[in-house]
Amino acid sequence: MAHGLLRLLHAAIRDRPRIFVNTALPTTPLAWVNGSDAPEKPSLDIGFMALTDCASVVVAATQGFAQQFGLTLNLRRQASWAGLRDRLVSGELDAAHCLYGLVYAVHLGIGGVPASPLAVLMGLNQNAQAINLSPALQRKGVTSPEALARLVHQQGARLTFAQTFPTGTHALWLYYWLASQGIHPLHDVTSVVVPPAQMAPHLQAGRIDGFCVGEPWSADALARGQGFTLATSQSIWPDHPEKVLASAHGFVEQYPNSARALIKSVLAAARFIEQSQENRRGTAQLLSGSAYLNTPVGSIEPRLLGDYQDGLGHRWHDPHGLRLFDQGRTNLPYLSDGMWFMTQFRRWGLLRDDPDYLAVASQVQQLALYREAATALGVPCADPPMRSSLLIDGSRWDGSDPHGYARSFHLHALDAAPDARVRR
Repeated sequence: MAHGLLRLLHAAIRDRPRIFVNTALPTTPLAWVNGSDAPEKPSLDIGFMALTDCASVVVAATQGFAQQFGLTLNLRRQASWAGLRDRLVSGELDAAHCLYGLVYAVHLGIGGVPASPLAVLMGLNQNAQAINLSPALQRKGVTSPEALARLVHQQGARLTFAQTFPTGTHALWLYYWLASQGIHPLHDVTSVVVPPAQMAPHLQAGRIDGFCVGEPWSADALARGQGFTLATSQSIWPDHPEKVLASAHGFVEQYPNSARALIKSVLAAARFIEQSQENRRGTAQLLSGSAYLNTPVGSIEPRLLGDYQDGLGHRWHDPHGLRLFDQGRTNLPYLSDGMWFMTQFRRWGLLRDDPDYLAVASQVQQLALYREAATALGVPCADPPMRSSLLIDGSRWDGSDPHGYARSFHLHALDAAPDARVRR
């Protein structure tokens, strides 16, 4: 079965029209303008974490897509987001599958590291993260948001929740969801950092009461009998931004053709994965291998297909499940997406003052480069750089007033000094 699914991936790549690239190396970084699009640096080291949403990066590297654009992608699995961050900043990694919030935190110098200019080349996925609670809470009947709020406020329980990086998406989804239930994430509960694959063992050992994490580790915890899924991230913000393909800004400046070719490679792979359910299943099989997620395909495939069960007897097909392409809507690096993360840094006191939200996002989001790559592939990319979304608490985010938006929440830490907990 496994070999058959992988053969499907290989056959689909083989049978597609070949795209020939000029392999002669240009002599200047203006080669794109001068008529050559050959990568200045054809072999790239690409970091990733063992998460389902690294799918398009893995498929691009291993199934022939990168080679079509003159690249070899050397995948480097990382043990933690902090390690990935450090290697991205140092240049040990040319680019990486990366948390959206991590990029902006590094760019702004949040979290005990010097500010270092980073770039978002493209979005990698939307949706498909989850908040789980422990078996102990399940046995107590704490299986709804209301029951959790009662436990915290009426019984005075001091619960510990894990997320994967202090300025990452999982911390911010956890904070946003708790706040939407009237639970202050910095005052009413304790938040700790745990690497994604270690969530279930920490839950089993009783060190944490719940967590927010990317797949497959929420589903993996259920498969181990470790608790249940209380909320998905797409229930917080349908089609929210999640992981990005990130690099140092200097990489884009020094190797613009390589950056463009990398976007093309990953975008083509994302399009391929979503062409059919069989391609998605083949991707799940590929990701289950020891070099990537190293976990049973049964913990990966269902939620990659949008099929959920929460461990409490409820099953559903989620219309806002994992999106890797969605006709390019997933991949456009919207300015408003980057700006939203900065509003949450300000809301929770990670930023003492408001940045110039639009100016910073315009520096980080590589819209022009992405549109060049997408246009070359025939992927729609004409959407405006701002998009409008309605979140779980009824607030609407459209990027028009980030200063006011950051101050619009009942629960916040606007007056707090940046907290030492971000120093990881």
